[in-house]
Amino acid sequence: MAAETAPRQDPASLGDGKLPVSDQAQVKREAVRLIKQHRAALLKVVGLFVLAAVAGLAGPALLRVLIDDISAGTTLEHVMLFGFLLIGFVLLQAVLQRFAVASSMIQGEKVFAQLREEFMEEVTSLPLSTVEKAGTGDLVSRTTNDVEAVSFAVRFAVPQILVSAVTLLLTLGAALLISPIVAVALLAGVPLLVPATRWYLNRSTAGYAAEREAYAVMNGAISESIEGARTVDALSLGAQRRKKIDAGLAGGFRAERYTLWLRSWLFPITEFAFWLPVAVVLVWGGWLASQGIVTAGVVAAVALYAVQLVDPVNTLIMWLDELQVGAASLARITGIKEVPADRSATDAEPVDQDIVIRNARYAYRPGHDVLHGIDLVLRRGERLAVVGPSGAGKSTLGRLIAGIHPPSAGSVMVGGVPLVDRPLDELRREVALVTQEHHVFVGSVVDNVRLGRDEATVDEVEKALADVGALDWAANLPEGLETEVGSGAYALTPAQAQEIALARLVLADPHTLVLDEATSLIDPQAARDLEQSLNAVLAGRTVVAIAHRLHTAHDADRVAVVEGGRITELGSHEELLALGGSYASLWDSWRTE
Repeated sequence: MAAETAPRQDPASLGDGKLPVSDQAQVKREAVRLIKQHRAALLKVVGLFVLAAVAGLAGPALLRVLIDDISAGTTLEHVMLFGFLLIGFVLLQAVLQRFAVASSMIQGEKVFAQLREEFMEEVTSLPLSTVEKAGTGDLVSRTTNDVEAVSFAVRFAVPQILVSAVTLLLTLGAALLISPIVAVALLAGVPLLVPATRWYLNRSTAGYAAEREAYAVMNGAISESIEGARTVDALSLGAQRRKKIDAGLAGGFRAERYTLWLRSWLFPITEFAFWLPVAVVLVWGGWLASQGIVTAGVVAAVALYAVQLVDPVNTLIMWLDELQVGAASLARITGIKEVPADRSATDAEPVDQDIVIRNARYAYRPGHDVLHGIDLVLRRGERLAVVGPSGAGKSTLGRLIAGIHPPSAGSVMVGGVPLVDRPLDELRREVALVTQEHHVFVGSVVDNVRLGRDEATVDEVEKALADVGALDWAANLPEGLETEVGSGAYALTPAQAQEIALARLVLADPHTLVLDEATSLIDPQAARDLEQSLNAVLAGRTVVAIAHRLHTAHDADRVAVVEGGRITELGSHEELLALGGSYASLWDSWRTE
């Protein structure tokens, strides 16, 4: 067998934020945990399969007796009796098999449902900083391709392997009971089957892991190109994106080709090894029968058992292949549990709701700071506008204030307690971030708004929608606030989706809000009206508005100008205009547009 090398992924190409993948020991521990949790149901399934396999073994045993009786001379009634017995055992096997498969499938669904729920709980609990660093491709691949592969393995591969293993052991046992000397021939394929299977399993784990990784890279390239289609078109990046997608497809092709190469060696060898024992049993058993050592019925029975072994062994090998795919995907799914926390919560309670930033720095990559020594104090109820050129670090500063990113150096405190020391569930209730990127979940308008606060009443939801100017259009939807929206349902416009996100924010009622161009998808006049409405609704709360429309800065208590990762100007609108610096230039440019 030629030694073809498994495709490798360049770790550097995956970035420092690459999500972890569990090792084989962790995957085995996960499997053992699931088996222990579902032990009783699993024993029931195994018991039904054992009974079905035993019923299937009755046929060759009865045939052996019938052949020997016919050779010795018997009556028609005797033959008919055995015929009815054979039919009875076939029917019994079919009934038992039906209940065994049904129980197995139901249990498989339960196990997969548990895995899926645990996985989604882990995914939704990931630190936002980790999600942003990891990118969409890897996470999307784990939640789609890998979940689907594990689903297939749990629903089909595991039951089929269970059936095949039980049938194989019982068939071998039955053959040995009938005639150990003839049954020895059933082992004729082992010298081929064992080394071929070991050779395959030693290489397939790494091969399928690389294949899953290649899918993640491919998904990332495609999803990024689709999500950024307008940017790609505006900047004429089509050729560059096609090159990246082609590279991802090439990596996927190499990974698929490697695992296909493994199977192209395994399957022909195992197929020959399956049928070799049948031929050896007939030759060896025929010689023993000619010497009077065994009867013709014994040879026929063992030969039939040899034929019966073909299907379970073939199925076992085939589904072991699928199990390898499922195990590789399970390693990626359970790897989510190994993502380290980006903070350690303490029980320290803030003395007030003021946010104080001291000499804060932040770097997405070590040694490449995006923010440089930020100093800022936000008093409760203050409205701060953050302005500056694109790429200056405004959004990164907003994420530090929202507690999404811990600072690389310095501190970001709320009431004297570092933001990253606050328990996440409490922090998200106290400080909220809304960006221009909004998602409408599949469900009613009411359900979407209630994401801000689960226990909110319909009246509270309506008030939140009214506060952001969305109640009129929401009430006029085909089924009012109960209209199903999201993917595959009623499609909301980007502006409507943005208003839904703001309604969630109003309902959540945090003491500090970070609005990162949260009204950018709404037309300027509507955005102006919405912001004035929010000013009344959010009275008494600290608001940090990152904006490119400078009327937001005009209405703010203070304006912070961020340039090159530093706050270069800080003061009221009038103070900064009088200063005649960067803000004054921005204001003049914006006013003349």
